[in-house]
Amino acid sequence: MIGPAPEELVSLVTTDIAAITRGRSVAARDLEAAMDRGVGWVPANLALTPFDEIASPNPFGSAGDLRLIPDPAAKVRVTAIPDMSPLHFYHSDITSLDGRPWEGCVRSMLKAAVADLEAETGLRVVAAFEQEFQILGADWPAAPSFSLMAQRRADPFGPLLVAALREAGADPETFLPEYGRDQFEIVCGPAAALAAADRAVTIREVTRELAAQFGWRATFAPKTDPDGVGNGVHIHLSLADRDGRPVTFDPARPGRLSERAGAFAAGIVRHLPALTAITAPSVLSYMRLQPHHWAAAWTTLGEKDREATLRICPTSERPGHDPSRAFNMEFRAADATASPHLALALLIRAGLEGLRASLPQPPITRGDPADLTAADRAAQGIQRLPGSLHDALAALDADPVVKGWLSPTFLDCYLAMKRKEIEIVAGLDGHALCGRYAAVY
Repeated sequence: MIGPAPEELVSLVTTDIAAITRGRSVAARDLEAAMDRGVGWVPANLALTPFDEIASPNPFGSAGDLRLIPDPAAKVRVTAIPDMSPLHFYHSDITSLDGRPWEGCVRSMLKAAVADLEAETGLRVVAAFEQEFQILGADWPAAPSFSLMAQRRADPFGPLLVAALREAGADPETFLPEYGRDQFEIVCGPAAALAAADRAVTIREVTRELAAQFGWRATFAPKTDPDGVGNGVHIHLSLADRDGRPVTFDPARPGRLSERAGAFAAGIVRHLPALTAITAPSVLSYMRLQPHHWAAAWTTLGEKDREATLRICPTSERPGHDPSRAFNMEFRAADATASPHLALALLIRAGLEGLRASLPQPPITRGDPADLTAADRAAQGIQRLPGSLHDALAALDADPVVKGWLSPTFLDCYLAMKRKEIEIVAGLDGHALCGRYAAVY
């Protein structure tokens, strides 16, 4: 007996402070009504750990109701994945019942940071997310890092992924086999801050969906093996004026950073210890953020140096090429356990603080700070980033400026959720810890 034809579902989603994309779905034929009224949501959902335990106590308990309101400009619909119904969702904002942005909505927090930066300085952030992931369960033969062999053994995964991401509006730029075992990197094109953070989420969800159709698991976890290569997220940042003209580049200044870009960078470097609690917010993150691993471990601004936490990226030096449009900085102390929206919001807030105070550009370090003496590092103002999530949360608690960018209720929830996460994985050895996070991310 043939039953009714399946209906296409459309999901209204939010990516929370655990970097998990959650939401509710409606039938596509009911989408018009849902675009206006959204769907219901619950405040305590913000307190969910990555392992689906709600932190207790949290500021919300069982009380309260919210709405998930889809952003019409943030539609994702992918039909390029074989043998699956369309992957169809909208990035959404969490609002109170009267329609005002809710204090726990990280997407609204990013919007507010963008608006404040432009209102006070006339500047806009252009951003792009560079994300690494690994395929588990493919049982491929060994292949050299970065090799065509490594890419082709996965065929047709790469071409299908690029097609799916292009259909999703994520503007894929490059896809490559990376250094680690069965590791790949996907890079999207630059965009306005909100679109860039949405794209980061879209890339993760589409990649996982496609890998599953091959019987594999795509994981963006910071580590899948204690002795293996980590998976990072590099957030590329540049500044433009209201007319879209780039203002990050000045060939006459150190590192070719303009005065305003240097002040923006200084704000980030000044608050790096506290920022890591947001950008590298899992217990596993600190297995990756180690010296000598090209993974950012110090409070440094570097030029073309992959040990730097904030790195000035190279540009083409071909005759006739304008470097100003490609010139950017890369924040490297991030991974996919972080909310892209929250991480980018706080990087913008830190940069704005630097601009407000007209901070001088930090000195440009060269080489691995671990090779310097403690006295030399101290003379250059170089500090070690926190070595654990516990230490990063302590650094956040000790930085009143960064705490001031977050509402007290949001901060209480974030700290409660992260402390619960620490409790859940306490006592796991390195392999078990990697496995626990790889199953989620």
